[in-house]
Amino acid sequence: MITNYFKIAWRNLMKHKVFSFINIFGLSIGLTCCLLITLYLKHELSYDMAHMDSDRIYQLGTTFLNSGEVHSSANTPAPMGIMMKQQFPEIEESVRLLSLFGEDKTLLRSSGGNATAFYETKGFLADPAFFSFFKYDFKEGDFSTALNEPNSIVLNEDIAVKLFGHYPALNKVIHISSSTNGEADMKVTGVFKAPDIPSHIDGRFFIAFKGGEIDRYASQTNNLAFNNMFYTYFRLKKDAGANNLEKKFPAFIEKYAGNDLRAAGFSKLQFLTAVKDIHLRSRTTENVTPPGSMTYLYILGSIALFALLIACINFMNLSTARSSKRAAEVGVRKVLGANNNSLVWQFLRESLLMSIIAFIIALALTNIALPAFSAASGKKLTFSLFQHGRILSAFFVLSVITGLLAGLYPAMYLSSFKPVKILKSKFSNSFATISLRKGLVIFQFIISAILIISSVVIGNQMHFLRSKDLGFAKDQELIIPLRSVNAKSSYRAMKTALTKLPDVSSVGASYYYPGIFNPMDRGLYKEGRTVNDAKITKLNIIDETFIQTLGIQIKAGRSFSAEFPADTINALLLNEEAIKKMGYKTASEAVGKPVFFDYEGKAHPLMLIGVVKDFHFEDLHLPITPYGFQLNSNTDYSYLVVHAKNKDLQQLVSQVGSVWKQFNPNEPFDYNFLDESFQKNYAAQDRLADIVKYFTLIAILISCLGLFGLATFSAEQRIKEIGIRKVMGASVPGIVALLSKDFLKLVAIAMVIASPIAWYIMNKWLQDFAYRVTIGWWVFVVASVVAMLIALITVSFQAIKAAIDNPVKSLRTE
Repeated sequence: MITNYFKIAWRNLMKHKVFSFINIFGLSIGLTCCLLITLYLKHELSYDMAHMDSDRIYQLGTTFLNSGEVHSSANTPAPMGIMMKQQFPEIEESVRLLSLFGEDKTLLRSSGGNATAFYETKGFLADPAFFSFFKYDFKEGDFSTALNEPNSIVLNEDIAVKLFGHYPALNKVIHISSSTNGEADMKVTGVFKAPDIPSHIDGRFFIAFKGGEIDRYASQTNNLAFNNMFYTYFRLKKDAGANNLEKKFPAFIEKYAGNDLRAAGFSKLQFLTAVKDIHLRSRTTENVTPPGSMTYLYILGSIALFALLIACINFMNLSTARSSKRAAEVGVRKVLGANNNSLVWQFLRESLLMSIIAFIIALALTNIALPAFSAASGKKLTFSLFQHGRILSAFFVLSVITGLLAGLYPAMYLSSFKPVKILKSKFSNSFATISLRKGLVIFQFIISAILIISSVVIGNQMHFLRSKDLGFAKDQELIIPLRSVNAKSSYRAMKTALTKLPDVSSVGASYYYPGIFNPMDRGLYKEGRTVNDAKITKLNIIDETFIQTLGIQIKAGRSFSAEFPADTINALLLNEEAIKKMGYKTASEAVGKPVFFDYEGKAHPLMLIGVVKDFHFEDLHLPITPYGFQLNSNTDYSYLVVHAKNKDLQQLVSQVGSVWKQFNPNEPFDYNFLDESFQKNYAAQDRLADIVKYFTLIAILISCLGLFGLATFSAEQRIKEIGIRKVMGASVPGIVALLSKDFLKLVAIAMVIASPIAWYIMNKWLQDFAYRVTIGWWVFVVASVVAMLIALITVSFQAIKAAIDNPVKSLRTE
C-alpha cells in the first residue's frame, strides 16, 4: 500500500513538472541556505573548544580608569601572570603570549647556499608552557619542550615547506629579522599542522621568549603599571572558581601596583575571560585576533530561518494554487469511496517525497556552493558526512518535518472539498483561505524588503568607509617594511636614492603607519596640571619628512625639520584632539608650550612645536583620540613610506625595487599599498555585506516563486472573468494591470511593515562605527521601487499569459 502511495505521488510530480520543479527548487534552496549558515555558525561557536582543559583556561584582561575614561584591554604587563601564580593557589599554571607588535610582517631566512628569504605574518612570542595550554598537532618535535630553549622557533608546516621543501625542518637553523624582538639565528624545534578547530590564536610561527630583546627588556622590571602589551593566560585548578579568584585581584593590584599606578595618574582593574568566550563574548574590542560578533551570528541565523520559512510558505501557496486543477480528482476519489484520511496521507506523501528530493539536492548544492561561501565569509569551512553526521541527520529530520508541515495545510485543504460542489464546478475558496494566502505573501516580502534595505544601508556604509577623507593621503602611498639591521642602517642612503626617482614625490619613515596596531602611548598633561590630569596619547616615532609624505596637514606651528637639530631631543607634534583634551582652546595657544609626562615619579617636559589636523590613524569603527609624533634620533625605523607623483604605481614599484636591491641584495623586496592595508580593517564588514547581498538575492528569488504561485492561482480563479472582459473589448495591458495591482498592494503593505523593522536593525548595526552614514528616506524609496519592480516582473508573466489566452477556451462549458 505504501509503495503504491509513493508511485502515485511520483506520477503526480512527473505529470506537473513545472509545479514540481518550483516546489522542490524552492525547498532545496531554503535548505541549502540553512545548511551553509549552520556550518558557519558551528565554526564560529567552536572557537577554542579543542584545547586541553579548555574549561579551566582563562585570559587575564585589564580595565583602565584614566581621568574618567574607561577602556578594557586583553593585555597585561609581563610579570603579572607570574606574580599572580605565586600569590594565588587557585592558579595551576600561567603562560604569556606576545604578538610581534612592532611589525605587520617578519623576515624569515633559511641558511645555506640556497637560502630562501620571505616575509611572514602572524608571528608570536610565547612561554615554554604555551603548547601545554593550547592544542597544536605537531608533525615534527615535541610540543612539551618545543619552546624550552632560548632562540627556538616552532613553525607552521606551510612555512617549513617554504624554507626547506619537503625535507625535515627539525633542528634546522633559520635567521629571523624582527622590529619587535631583534635579529637572531633560531633553531626549529617543532613543526605543526594547520589546526582543524578554529582558535582565537591563529599564529603561523611561535618564538621562545628566552633569548630575545623582549625577554631581556621584560626581565628588568616588576612594574605592574606600564608595558601592558602581553596576553596572559591561567589554567585554574579543578576546584577553583574564576569568580572567587577575580574578587581577590583588587587587593593584589593595590599591594603590588598601587603606588606605581597613583604615580602614573591612572588605575586599573583585572578580570578573567574564559578562553571559550574570547571570540564571541569578550568585553574587549581587540584581542590576539579580532573578536567575532554575536550580532552577526544572530543576523545570519535569522536569514537562515527566514529562508526556510519562505520556502515552506512557497510550498503551501503553490500547492493551494493548484487546488482547482486537482479538485476534480479529489471529487472523483471521494465518490469512489476514498475517505479524508487516505486523501490527506496521499497529499502528505507527495510533499514528503518532494522534501526528501529537495534534501538530496540541497546536499549537492551545499557541496557546490561551499567554496564560494567560505571565500565570502573568510572562514575555512568544511562539509563531510564523517565530520557533520549529526548536522546532516538533524537536517534530514528537519526536511521531513518541513515537508510534512508545509504539506499539511494543502492536504487538509484539498481533502475537505465537497464532491458534489466540485463535480458541479461550484468549487470556490473561502475568504479565510484567500486572506491567509495573501498574508503569507506579505510575510515573504517583509523578509525580502528587510534584506533589500539592509543591503542598501550596508553597501552605503562600506562606500562611506572607502571614500571618507581620512585626513591623510592614503592613495599612491607605498609601504616598505624595514626588518633587518642592514635595511634599517641603510635607510638614509635608500631615502636619498629614492627621492631622486622621477616618479617619487617624497619619502618618509616611521615606527607605525595608519591602520595598523600601535602599542606606544604616554600620559601627557599641560603645564600647571599634574599626572592625575594626564591624557593617554598614542605616539609614533617618525623622521623629518613623514608628515609631508603622508600629507598630514599642520594646523598651527611647524613640523619637524633637519634645520632644527634640537627636534630630536624633546620636540613633539600633537593632533587637535590631544590639545583639546589637555584643556587648550586653540591650536595656536598650545604651540610653544611644554607638555609633560611622568616616569618613575618625575615629570619630564616635551616642547610642543606644532599641532596637526585630526586624522584617522585607526579605522572608522573608533573615534579620533589624542595622537602625537616624536622625531627619531636613530635610524631604526620599521617602515619606509614612498609617495608617488602619479597613479602609475607599477612603474614606481619596479623603480623602488631596483633601489632596494642595490642596498639589500640578499633580502626580498616586499611592499603593500596604504589604501589597501587600511581597507583590511573592514574585512569583517565587507564579508557581512557580501553574505547579506547573496542571501538577499536568494530570498528575493524564493519570494518571487511564492508570488508566481499566487499569480498562477489568481489567474486560474479569474479565467472566466478574463474571458468575458476580452470579449467585451478589454485590452491586454488593461487585463495585465487588473491582475497585477492586487499583488503590488501586497508588496506595498510589506514595505510599510518592513521599513521600521529594517531601520531599527540597521541603526543598531551602525552603532559599531564611530563614523557612519545616516539612514535617509531615499533608502526606503529605492528598496520600495526595487521590490515593486521585482513583484511586477514576476506577476506580469502569468498576467500576460492569462491576458493573451483565447477567451473561447475559458468560456466554453465542459
